[in-house]
Amino acid sequence: MTNPPIWEPSAERIDGANISRFMRFVRESTGNEDIRRYGPLYDFSVRNPERFWSLVWEFCGIRAQGEHEPVLVDRDKMPGARWFPNVRLNFAQNLLRHKDERIAIVFRNEWGHQREISYAQLHVEVGRLAHALKLAGVGVGDRVAGFMPNIPETIIAMLATTSLGATWSSCSPDFGIRGVVDRFGQIAPKVLFTADQYGYGGKRFDCLDKIRGVLDELPSIEKLVVVPYSGEPLKLDGLRNAVSLPDFAGSENHALEFVAVPFDHPLYVMYSSGTTGVPKCIVHGVGGTLIQHLKELVLHTDLKREDKLFYYTTCGWMMWNWFVSGLAVGATLVVYDGSPSHPDGNALWDLADEVGISIFGTSAKWLSAIEKAGVKPRETHKLLQLKTILSTGSPLAPESYDYVYRDIKQRVMLASISGGTDIISCFALGCPLLPVYRGELQCRGLGLKVEVLDDDGKPVRATQGELACAAPFPAMPVFFWNDPDGQRYHNAYFAKVPGIWCHGDRALLTEHDGIIIYGRSDATLNPGGVRIGTAEIYRQVEQIPEVLESVAVGQHWGDDERVILFVRLREGITLDDALRTRIVQQIRTNTTPRHVPAKILQVADIPRTISGKITEIAVRDTIHGKPVKNTDALANPQALECFRNLAALRD
Repeated sequence: MTNPPIWEPSAERIDGANISRFMRFVRESTGNEDIRRYGPLYDFSVRNPERFWSLVWEFCGIRAQGEHEPVLVDRDKMPGARWFPNVRLNFAQNLLRHKDERIAIVFRNEWGHQREISYAQLHVEVGRLAHALKLAGVGVGDRVAGFMPNIPETIIAMLATTSLGATWSSCSPDFGIRGVVDRFGQIAPKVLFTADQYGYGGKRFDCLDKIRGVLDELPSIEKLVVVPYSGEPLKLDGLRNAVSLPDFAGSENHALEFVAVPFDHPLYVMYSSGTTGVPKCIVHGVGGTLIQHLKELVLHTDLKREDKLFYYTTCGWMMWNWFVSGLAVGATLVVYDGSPSHPDGNALWDLADEVGISIFGTSAKWLSAIEKAGVKPRETHKLLQLKTILSTGSPLAPESYDYVYRDIKQRVMLASISGGTDIISCFALGCPLLPVYRGELQCRGLGLKVEVLDDDGKPVRATQGELACAAPFPAMPVFFWNDPDGQRYHNAYFAKVPGIWCHGDRALLTEHDGIIIYGRSDATLNPGGVRIGTAEIYRQVEQIPEVLESVAVGQHWGDDERVILFVRLREGITLDDALRTRIVQQIRTNTTPRHVPAKILQVADIPRTISGKITEIAVRDTIHGKPVKNTDALANPQALECFRNLAALRD
């Protein structure tokens, strides 16, 4: 029997949704009267990609020059298809289409700093910085990098860079020197932005000591621009070509001059996690990023000009790039820097009430963490404007759906979304026309021919398989940096099934045409030849109150593989036989006997990437005595020591 939805949109919400207006626009433009629900719209979008993306372009008001036709060239090549080859445009111009007194950015941090910037002020600040960058020799094709916290200056620097036709790349300031050099060293930036300090969890961290080490290995940097974020006097001694941001930008106003570039001109350089070696440099184009983000923000997220959009992210996670594209809609971005859990787990809900956040984005892990911490915003906060909660970063457990509707807010659309750095966007996400089912992502993204493939590369339903995309889409990377023959790009996505993008996630298409994500394919467990997604185990284990988080990996054992589960427990709790038994019963009762680990072991910490994702591969390599090639990609590399030489792993 079909499970009932846990949320359904009201008739008023459906009627007022951007996607409802878009369907009317499609009907009027095509004469196709069948497009009145999401299903027929999705079918139209994948069967008629040229028409669909042209209509998205027009509906979202993308500013460009040149002819839209042809929309798609070499549509049968994947990779190799080209979108809007005769168009030239500028990314910053599209994000800065508004120039009024409406607030563009609301900023808060855990130090208590507050700032608001109108769209008119944003134009002024971007204009000053763009002029300074131009005088510094930055132009089309140059790279500008940011080693920056999530503050308005980071957004301003990105907009100034892209207004000139240059390429922006950023990473979070909690990266180590090696992690920064492994990324920026490959792309040779001309200018580097940094802050003097950043704050997290009640502590202050110096950035400039790291930057000294970075400069020693990056000879390409001709100018280091330092943001005096801490409010303390800057100490720039010994920093090559360093200047403070106020001195660099100056106080004179300069009108913005937007340099038009081709649709596939490099906009962003993003990076793979780098836990298995030097990170891949993934280059995303101006037009593909813009049109994909607008489609997702306007149609799937229902972002409007009156909305206040928040996403808790660092500048090293692709959700930052996705989030800042909300400026193109004219909405207000709510930017927060600091720990989301400091001091008591309520900082972000306090912010939501204070500012009136209407669309609130976070990670699945954070929702799970605050549930375990006993945070119940429904009892302590009003959240009057909150209409949508977005979650990504890892699969959202069904129990977290329960938590949101029980302890946060009942009348809210919970959209679990899934994609990644590789596409700087989403393959599956939300829709304000559709109900929410427990544990499911609502729908496949419009214009993306998303399928689930079996081991033979054939599409399947109601069966787990490889998440894939069977046709070109605008947000595919334009290339990988330092990959002249495209072999690394091909191997990353197309080696498994020629001509089809294989994303590396295990997934299932449901009877509601939604999607369930089970975790990464490369972390899939295979005891006795039966494939198991790690997320299925985590969903059960993390319901145990004593368990804060867990990681499951396969260990080679004889001619087979056995599952080892590591758990991090609440402070003061020790894993004993009684707790092991409860964990085993929870897994066995709610999954299958195959899911039950051969061993359950307690560890003090679990390694995660800088963006907060648990890295199963690093744990798996460690227990097999293999080196983890790039520990600088980890937020807590010391956690690996918990897994080295565990005697229990030899029993």
